[in-house]
Amino acid sequence: MKPKRNKHIDFTAIIEKSDDGWYVGQLEELPEVISQGKTVQELKQNLQDALDLVISNARETTLSLYQGKKFIRRKLSFA
Repeated sequence: MKPKRNKHIDFTAIIEKSDDGWYVGQLEELPEVISQGKTVQELKQNLQDALDLVISNARETTLSLYQGKKFIRRKLSFA
């Protein structure tokens, strides 16, 4: 029996506290994912929202390249 795969990916946030007290961070693995928050917890949620937007935008951009072409889409899970 195959072991069940974990369906989440961990990311590393690089976080700085700005001079005005806000936490600013970006994902080490995807540096285009950048956000800020008044607390580390708020920053974490804002980074998740930014990650969702980056992935959504990448998906739309990639699909537009295949418009009018025959192709196959497959969902993949990585652990």
